[in-house]
Amino acid sequence: MRRIAFALVLLLLVVGLPALGHNQETSSNDRRTVQLTRPGSSEGFELVGRDPLLRRGMNAAPAIYKDFLYVGSRTDASPGHRSPGVLVVDISRATDPEVVGEIEEPFEGLPSQTSRELRVWPGKDLLMVMNFRCSSFIHSCVQGDDVWDISFYDLRNGHAADPKLISTYEPSFKPHEMFLWRDPERPGRALLYISTPHRSESPDDDTPNLVVTDISKARSGVFEEVATYSANPQYDPEALESRDVALHSMGVSAGGERTYLAYLGGGFLVLDSSDLAQDESDPQLNLITPVDNSPIWPNQTVHSAVKVPRHDLIITTDEIYGDLLDDFAFEDHGCPWGWVHFIDVSDEENPALVGQYKVSENQSAYCGTIAGQDPANTFFTSFSAHNPTVLSDLAFVTWHSAGLQAFSFDAVGVPEQVGLFSPRPLPGVVTEDVALSQGLNKVVMWSYPIIKDGLIYVVDIRNGLYVLRYTGPSADEVGRVRFLEGNSNLGAAVRLENGS
Repeated sequence: MRRIAFALVLLLLVVGLPALGHNQETSSNDRRTVQLTRPGSSEGFELVGRDPLLRRGMNAAPAIYKDFLYVGSRTDASPGHRSPGVLVVDISRATDPEVVGEIEEPFEGLPSQTSRELRVWPGKDLLMVMNFRCSSFIHSCVQGDDVWDISFYDLRNGHAADPKLISTYEPSFKPHEMFLWRDPERPGRALLYISTPHRSESPDDDTPNLVVTDISKARSGVFEEVATYSANPQYDPEALESRDVALHSMGVSAGGERTYLAYLGGGFLVLDSSDLAQDESDPQLNLITPVDNSPIWPNQTVHSAVKVPRHDLIITTDEIYGDLLDDFAFEDHGCPWGWVHFIDVSDEENPALVGQYKVSENQSAYCGTIAGQDPANTFFTSFSAHNPTVLSDLAFVTWHSAGLQAFSFDAVGVPEQVGLFSPRPLPGVVTEDVALSQGLNKVVMWSYPIIKDGLIYVVDIRNGLYVLRYTGPSADEVGRVRFLEGNSNLGAAVRLENGS
């Protein structure tokens, strides 16, 4: 009976956006009005502070430790790139954040290397920075050797403003994204879930797409890869040939018993990771969702998967770039890009698509507008959902050129827009993102939003760091959060899942 109700929700769901900071334009194809996102608009958010991050452009992921925020770079130390290392930002005054340092060569900001992913493990006073080779095509990097590592920096004893390298870990396979899981039952134990995207030529190729590493002894330079996994052998050869079947990223439940796989063209899958959560001596990772049971939707490119606290509900995003990448990927890039889907996992063997959330630029009508057909706004930009941070009935999702979106939802995934923040773009930056920041909006909200002491910290690839206060429905709930981010179980994650 519940499945029937969910199916009706999906059939009846129409996500229409109210006029929250939009311009109107009528499509010549169907004459319907489309609300276009307008840079410099805000509803449901108050701008508390900002920093342009040296106007360097190509900013990557942030991480926070006490009064400091660290920001990686999507590009490298090629000539003409400004401060391509990891920036250190003093956020002790949220109204006036300020860059106060940079982790530079020979540790960060190297030719052909991007410091793409950052996490902080506050219990061990550690900053970790994932480095790997970046693209000469879409990241403006010079060509170089395909090397990678995760560097660990000491933040104790005054090093928060000047992090000190203490150890380096080289995963067995090239990393792309990581989820930091701190064991809520065993103080001092933490695991890194690392996606290592690998397209298989055939089902016989079982090269891992996931590596799980115990980093509990990172301060001593000891790293133990305790489990690996690939679902690729479960797919038929036709799927492997026709779709990008590789793990992009993963979310892990607060208690660690489940891992939610965002398998790009392979869809969404649930993995049993309870052996790892229980610190078994020979942990096994077991696929719960048969690959044929993954929910399917058109042009599926599952980028992120985050569990909704206290509900059998997952929020996924589909990241789709502009038409620039049509010749370089399986997906049909460009308008209408990708958006958010809600997946019911009450039956983990048969997860069900129960809802979706779109912005105006994800509506088919937009693709017939002047802006929707302008090559500058279809080739070199994206109005795609990217990274979510989720509370029990409220989500904050960076949405590339559609800014930061806030929407509320119920237990079956029926959403309602409750906020939008689209910054006023800088007049110019040193390095534009070839694929994302050369469109009409010149806004690229990208990072997982971080909630710290009730404020939201979010990074725009092009325009820098923004500190926001959410003022819409359930603002009090956000105000009570000391720390929450979508790619770790730190801070309030366990409390929210337990409903306390």
